[in-house]
Amino acid sequence: MKSKEKESKTSGFLDEKETEPPSKSLFTTELNQLMEQVKRGESDFPVNPKAQAFKNKHFPQISNKEWNNWQWQLRNSFTTYEQIKSFLFLADDEIKPTLNGYNLPIRMTPYYASLLDPENAQQPLRKTVVPVLDELITLPEEKSDPLGEMNNSPVNQLVHRYPDRVLFLVSGFCSTYCRYCTRSHMVSKKDKCHASKTEWDVALDYIRNHPEVRDVILSGGDPLTLTDNKLEYLLSQLRAIEHVEIIRIGTKVPVVLPQRITPSLTRMIKKYHPVFMSIHFTHPDELTSETQAACNRLADAGIPMGSQTVLLKGVNDDVEVFKKLMHGILKIRVRPYYLYQCDPIPGSGHFRTPIEKGLELIKGLRGFTSGYAVPHFVIDAPGGGGKIPLLPEYYQGKIDGIAMLKNYEGKMFYYPDPD
Repeated sequence: MKSKEKESKTSGFLDEKETEPPSKSLFTTELNQLMEQVKRGESDFPVNPKAQAFKNKHFPQISNKEWNNWQWQLRNSFTTYEQIKSFLFLADDEIKPTLNGYNLPIRMTPYYASLLDPENAQQPLRKTVVPVLDELITLPEEKSDPLGEMNNSPVNQLVHRYPDRVLFLVSGFCSTYCRYCTRSHMVSKKDKCHASKTEWDVALDYIRNHPEVRDVILSGGDPLTLTDNKLEYLLSQLRAIEHVEIIRIGTKVPVVLPQRITPSLTRMIKKYHPVFMSIHFTHPDELTSETQAACNRLADAGIPMGSQTVLLKGVNDDVEVFKKLMHGILKIRVRPYYLYQCDPIPGSGHFRTPIEKGLELIKGLRGFTSGYAVPHFVIDAPGGGGKIPLLPEYYQGKIDGIAMLKNYEGKMFYYPDPD
C-alpha cells in the first residue's frame, strides 16, 4: 500500500517536463486551472487600488480573476528594459534601453510593478528592482559568492555550513529579481541553475545519510515558485526522514507574488508540519492587502512566519521607516527575525551601509517598542563564517564584581556579577 502511495506522489512529478520556469508549457492548461480555482473559491483574493489602476491601464483586457492567477503573473512578468520603459520614466542614473544594451537581467511581476512610482526614481521599492549604473561598478572586496557557499556544498544544491542544519537550494528561479541578491550568480546570471529531480534526490540521500541534520531550509531562488506537485515531493520526502525535525521555506513570494499563496498550497503544506516560513520583507510599502491576505492564509494554516530584511541604503536605513515595517509585519502575524547587513556581491556598493547604521536601527527599537518587533542584526561573514550577531554596547564591562550596563535611554545601571 505504501509503495503505491509513494508511486502516486512521484508520478505527478515525473510527468511534468523539466523546464526552466516560467516555461509556457506550464500554462497550457491555465484556463482549466483557473476554472478549478473559481470552483474552490481560490479566486476570492483582494486587488489593492494601486494594482487595480495599474491593471486597468496596462492590462485592460484582463479580469481580476486572471490577474490573481499566480501563473498568469509569472507568464506576464516584465523581463526587458523596453517593457519597464513602458510604465516607468527612467531617470539618468537608471539603466535605459540602448542599442548595445547592458548585461543586467531584470524581472518583476506585474503585481509588484504596480507598487512602483512611475516618476520617482528615489522611491525605495523602485531602487530595489530597477537597475542603476552603479551596478556596473565592482569593488575589490565584492564577490559573486561572498558567503563561500560553494565551499560548503558536499553535493549540488546543498550547503552544509552549520552542524545540525542544511540549506537546500531547490530552485534557481525567482519571480522578481532583487538588485542586491546574495545568490544573483545562480538566480539571474549566466551560470544560473535550476535543480533537476535527479539533483534533488542526490541531496535528499545526503540528508538521509546524515542523522545530525535536524533542520532543512528550502531556498534558492524561491521554492514557492515551484508547482504544488514539485514542492509536495520535496516536503513529503523530507518529512519521511525520521531525524529531520523541522522544515523551513525561505521565500519572497508572499511579498512579490502573493497570489501564489492559494488555499490548495496551504492545505498541502499543512500536511507536513512542522513547516516554518522565512519571508523577505524590505519596506512598509510592501504591506498591501494582497500580502496581508497571503500571510493570513499561511498563519491560518498553522505555518509560523519570520521575517528576513536586508539593510539597504536609501531604502530602509531610517529608524522610523524600519520601525513601521516591523510593526506592520507583526500585525499580519510575521515575527521579525533577521536584519542582514547587505552582502558584498558585485555592484552592491551603493546599497551597503556602514555597520553602525544597523546598530543604530536596533538601538532605535530596543526599549522604544515591543521586544517582538526587534529582529537580530547579523552579518553573514564573508568566506563562510556564518551569521554573526551584533548588538549596541549595552554591556559596558565589569569592575570589582559589578557589571556596568547601559539601558536604551543611555542611563547606567549596575548589576552584581561576582567572579
